[in-house]
Amino acid sequence: MRLERRWLLALTIAACGDSQQLLFTGGQPTTTFPGPLTTTGEDGTTSGGEGPGPVTDAWMTGPPTSGATGESTSTSDGEIESTTTTTTGTTGDPLAECPRLRVMVPAGEVLNVRPSPSTAEDAVATLANGALVDTVAAVAGETIDGNSLWYQIAEPDGFVFSNFVSCTLDEKPAAPDGFYLPLACGMSVKVTQGNDGGVSHQGKDFYAFDFGLGLNTPLLAMADGTVHHIFAETGPGDPCYNGGGPECGPYGNLVVILHGDNTSSYYKHLNEVQVTLGQVVKRGQTIGLSGSTGYSTGRHAHVMRQENCGQSKCQSIPLSFVECGVPTKGQMVTSMNCP
Repeated sequence: MRLERRWLLALTIAACGDSQQLLFTGGQPTTTFPGPLTTTGEDGTTSGGEGPGPVTDAWMTGPPTSGATGESTSTSDGEIESTTTTTTGTTGDPLAECPRLRVMVPAGEVLNVRPSPSTAEDAVATLANGALVDTVAAVAGETIDGNSLWYQIAEPDGFVFSNFVSCTLDEKPAAPDGFYLPLACGMSVKVTQGNDGGVSHQGKDFYAFDFGLGLNTPLLAMADGTVHHIFAETGPGDPCYNGGGPECGPYGNLVVILHGDNTSSYYKHLNEVQVTLGQVVKRGQTIGLSGSTGYSTGRHAHVMRQENCGQSKCQSIPLSFVECGVPTKGQMVTSMNCP
């Protein structure tokens, strides 16, 4: 879906009167317009300032009618004008051909999930391009560029603006029948750090594994899924390309794959990312090449299974590989992640 001219203009202007919040966010740090300017850190936490005044929450289940009600306000500084109204009304069965939604936002951006169908409150979660979510209801909420249609969704629970999603009959992928080592079929490597490692596997990384790999070793998807997040900005010549200290944490190239059980798998320190945001991948498909980008002391792959918190990095959860269970530091493991 294309963005209206007004949104494109807003993206190019740093400050024009009252801050305006788009319905998607992206980049590092993340910036959103009207409302809070937020930043997303390496640990997935966000912070930001005050948003605009509240928008009247006058909405009902069902798609909006053509008539608009409520107060309309405009701001203009000679460069941008924006109008916000709220509408009410219901017609028909909104979910007959829209049981699920596919997120469609610009590359590198994520869609904000709101606690109500407006931009008046901070986002409760974000969705990556290509994410597939269940539709609960179509509702009329804040009108943006003449469109007042929002959707209530499940997991994460909240509301998304219709301009950045597409109705689909696509089925959600099945839950994985197991997670395989992220290595080529038959390849054997050593685990250089396991769960609860003494170096860095604590907190969100408690259940992570490090695999000692040479440069540009293919990393494979551990299970079927959809590419949920990527970071691929660190390259040759960058300060954190060949590793670095904690200050390099946000600059490790990575891929996050969302699976059918609503968990995700996380692959970091890549030298090269070979998938795109929203891409559907199969177990055993190459997603990138190993390296030492970011907070790293040598070439390796940092891999873990994690909760789906809407951010790139979430709390890791226990992961048992089909081939070897839960390996420990110094153990040699052999991949059976075969076609």
